[in-house]
Amino acid sequence: MHAFSTEVGSADFEESVIAASHRVPVLVDFWAEWCAPCRTLKPILEKLAAEYGGRFRLAKVNSDQNQELAARYAVRGIPSVKTFMDGAVVREFTGALPEAQVRAFIDELLPSPAESLRIAALEARARGDSEVACSLLADALELDPANENAQLDLAEMRIDRREIDAARAILDSLGHAIRDASRVAALRARLKLAASGGGADPAALASRIAANADDLDARLRLAQALALAGNYRPALEELLSIVKRDRHWQDQAARKAMLDLFTLLGSDGQSDDLVREFRIALARTLN
Repeated sequence: MHAFSTEVGSADFEESVIAASHRVPVLVDFWAEWCAPCRTLKPILEKLAAEYGGRFRLAKVNSDQNQELAARYAVRGIPSVKTFMDGAVVREFTGALPEAQVRAFIDELLPSPAESLRIAALEARARGDSEVACSLLADALELDPANENAQLDLAEMRIDRREIDAARAILDSLGHAIRDASRVAALRARLKLAASGGGADPAALASRIAANADDLDARLRLAQALALAGNYRPALEELLSIVKRDRHWQDQAARKAMLDLFTLLGSDGQSDDLVREFRIALARTLN
């Protein structure tokens, strides 16, 4: 027995589980003496409760001695682990899972120790201080190297700063078991856009197009510059104009660039109408 693991029954369940869960997640392990899988799971939970040092509490409830609690929380098989947060069950599992799966279950419940640094980094970015933001995210990843959100935030900031190789290295280092695949795809599309050299002067490119409407290179570079600045509609209009003039130009570069922008815009869910409009326009142009 240790400070983060305790036996709980009906008499102290309200205080030890319900009230405590407003301060920290509480894992309630419903078990019984006769249950062999319970004897396998119990030491795993106790070990992890000690290892996590108070980031969650473990409450062990003997279901035979506390049948009213087992009935109240619909315990139909044991061991049954139910996670309480803010007084309610938020997640649960039944059966004796191996330690790695129990650890993963717990990790998904708990904020990363790097989360406060990540939030501070986002605040610094909002203030326009990208150098401080990148430094804070690097510190966050020192604490939690596998923090996917921090990795993606840092990759996005590297792209914003045109640090192409650094951003590519971050994205290439991600494994296949990523949770936010749509954001990764969008960042790869942004990286490709930034690496294309889309930082040219839009006014100069517009002058070239005014002098020669068929200057497709100027149109492509203008579209890239507009997209990098967040002006997606005029960027898509320029790309569509290229497709209409010569769909095969530079191995269908304009069509491919439109598809990249669709991926980028589709990641936030706020540009669905724009994407739909230009998908239809592109399809009509190609058919």
